[in-house]
Amino acid sequence: MKAATAAKKLGVLLDATPAQFRDGVVSRDELDALQADPPQWLRELRRDGPHPRQVVADRLGVSISGLARAEITEPLTTAQIAALKEEQPEWLRRERSTRAESQRAEARVQVDRSGRAR
Repeated sequence: MKAATAAKKLGVLLDATPAQFRDGVVSRDELDALQADPPQWLRELRRDGPHPRQVVADRLGVSISGLARAEITEPLTTAQIAALKEEQPEWLRRERSTRAESQRAEARVQVDRSGRAR
């Protein structure tokens, strides 16, 4: 698979990976090995970042759309994410609330669907 696909599956930003990884092709066995026993560079990227949007959104408890609405377009480090969590800006509180409501609505739909299936 392409390095971009492997980076996405590993939850890391492709541009932050070593050139050898970025310029190569990753087999399924290599991907499995990276997941089972991550090398130092992968452990550091997962711990410190910079993180891709999906990871940033998950760590902040918001959607990717919420990041876009807040004009957060650049990858963030773990320290930057922690600072945002501590600051609790208005947009973050609003987007967390929006995501929570969306998840509640989705749960209601799932309950409705499972009730109809019976």
